[in-house]
Amino acid sequence: MTLDRIELSLLYLPYVHFFETSLQREEGRTFIIVKALGDGLTGYGEVVASEMPYYSYETTTTAWLVLKEFFVPLVFDRGIDRPEMFVEEARRFRGHPMARAGLELALWDLEAKRAGRPLRKIYGGVRERIPVGVSLGIENTVGDLLDRVDSFLREGYLRIKIKIKPGWDAGVIREVRRRFPEIDLQADANGAYTLQDAAALRALDEFGLTMLEQPFPPYDLWDHSRLQREIRTPICLDESIISEVTARQAAEMGSCRIVNIKVGRVGGMVEARRIHDTCERADVPVWCGGMLESGIGRAHNLHIASLPNFTMPGDLSASKRYYAEDLIEPAIELETDGTVRVPEGPGIGVNPVESRIEKATLKREVLKP
Repeated sequence: MTLDRIELSLLYLPYVHFFETSLQREEGRTFIIVKALGDGLTGYGEVVASEMPYYSYETTTTAWLVLKEFFVPLVFDRGIDRPEMFVEEARRFRGHPMARAGLELALWDLEAKRAGRPLRKIYGGVRERIPVGVSLGIENTVGDLLDRVDSFLREGYLRIKIKIKPGWDAGVIREVRRRFPEIDLQADANGAYTLQDAAALRALDEFGLTMLEQPFPPYDLWDHSRLQREIRTPICLDESIISEVTARQAAEMGSCRIVNIKVGRVGGMVEARRIHDTCERADVPVWCGGMLESGIGRAHNLHIASLPNFTMPGDLSASKRYYAEDLIEPAIELETDGTVRVPEGPGIGVNPVESRIEKATLKREVLKP
């Protein structure tokens, strides 16, 4: 495989509805698309870093810089033509997993297209359909939240996740449970609590949640293990799991009973698969989280979520959930049984629409050997 050039594009897409977590409210998303071009083909990857350093220290600005100055030159200087080779060579650099993942995923897409195979088959996926849920942000009122839960259940989503924070937690969940007593329900705190809030978090046990996601900050594996011993609700770790090592440590410490794997957070598909395998050996189920990706990143996630230990519904909702006009054709659609099909075409299996990418582009740079 010969690489002719790599293109970076900074895009902005408005949401159809604002999205608020314990960290911030956003009306739209700024993100980077990486294109790797060679042999007459184009591989696409998406960098999930946000414009501001809320979820992660990485931002679109830092990701652009390290891609341009370090990761892309590494590819050209070392003659890298395989994603696994890029992973090995990039180990010399510390951090910046989201930037690294965007480039690695573009190389995976290009390699799969060159082979004429969908990524799912290259990864060893076992599912053609992925059960999915929907993640709902903090709303202006509880009534607004209940209406949105009702709307998505009517569409056929199999699981509802709601964002929580101190002051928007037990009372809100109680109202959701009262109106929807039988649904698969989980809560996500994005690290908004500390061990001093243990009593408030224990109170969530009464609601039969499938999981409580990331109650404490990312660095706090130990206090998560202490909390898990005090509550019945399974803890799921998201931001805390940054590598196979932290996944193994979390399992050994009893810090969680479930893991959310986000390919961008952990630095690419190679590391995501290592985490998947480690969790499978430890009998810890995993599911695929989302970062409000465009259809390009969402398609990548669907292929990843086809691996055997992804046994819980993922945050892989339909294109129209977030964007009035997604970047791909065909759009990602929810099936009547609450699943989303893994695209079957070569590579990511969907077709990015260049005119839509261009329309959303804020800046672009072409990098050559």
